[in-house]
Amino acid sequence: MHTVASFQAFIWDFYHENGRDFAWRHTDNPYKVVISELMLQQTQTHRVIEKYEHFIDIFPDFESLAVASLRDVLSVWQGLGYYRRARYLHQLAQLIVEKYDGVLPSDPSVLQTFPGIGPATASSIGAFAFNQPTVFIETNIRTVFIHTFFQNKDDISDKQLMPLISDTVDRTNPREWYYALMDYGVFLKNHHSNPNRKSAHYNKQTKFEGSNRQLRAHILKLITDKGQLSYETIVHTIAKEQERIKKIIAQLIEEKFIIKTVDEYYTIV
Repeated sequence: MHTVASFQAFIWDFYHENGRDFAWRHTDNPYKVVISELMLQQTQTHRVIEKYEHFIDIFPDFESLAVASLRDVLSVWQGLGYYRRARYLHQLAQLIVEKYDGVLPSDPSVLQTFPGIGPATASSIGAFAFNQPTVFIETNIRTVFIHTFFQNKDDISDKQLMPLISDTVDRTNPREWYYALMDYGVFLKNHHSNPNRKSAHYNKQTKFEGSNRQLRAHILKLITDKGQLSYETIVHTIAKEQERIKKIIAQLIEEKFIIKTVDEYYTIV
């Protein structure tokens, strides 16, 4: 039976010996934390490493991101996938500049009202940008608590885990505490059969190769790179089923990523 004190001591000991080092862990700048948190959604850390500092170099603050064109933002984002996150960041920066004078609110309940930020991301920003003892769960944190407290059980819900996360959070240093939990979770995944398979919320990620997600990313990249393209050029370049391409183009128009010009070309909004 783990006590709060013994669990915390174990996690801190592990972190002090095995903690990982990333550029976004060396800042509490709210803008940089927001960029890293949205980049890390559904994307492996090694891919974010390659893009994070480059993105910050091009767009160093909310103001520079807000005034950039969506095409420029998508161009810098390329390689991370899930382009909606890039547009969310763009919209979020514009909102913060227009409504909050360029200053990110620290209240997670306010952060949740921003594009692309749900309860977990709002709370993680609270912890990493403002060192607030918020309570949230993501895949590595889930791994730690299932492995530690539910070894002989299956179908474990996040509702069961959240009280434990709340009871054990280090309230004097929540920022690093969550780094420590995540690093131990990564260790567990590398050395044990993934404990997250016991989660009631576990879903194996669908294959990217050949998927509509890949096709969507390809279409967006082509239009971003070229500025504007005809439907015929898109079909010829991608050489995929025309019906899939038509459907994805229609979705991108509906989502206001692209528009069709009067001379029948597609371009970024």
